[in-house]
Amino acid sequence: MADATHKYKYDVKMTCSGCSGAVTRVLDKAKRDGGVVDFSVDLETQEVIVESTLPYDDILAKIKKTGKEVRSGETLV
Repeated sequence: MADATHKYKYDVKMTCSGCSGAVTRVLDKAKRDGGVVDFSVDLETQEVIVESTLPYDDILAKIKKTGKEVRSGETLV
């Protein structure tokens, strides 16, 4: 049986396309490695939505590895 999928929303401080690109790259890698099902990075709203089988904190750690400030986050589903 597959792990349950959760949807998380993070408010990430991104000021340019380089910032959003860094977040996109780390989530792309997580998607290839397994655990991240889908994600979207919106530079304008500074919102990162991640659909994943991984716990919230694991995704948070991946985003923080980029050096970007995560101002807040929540579990949507």
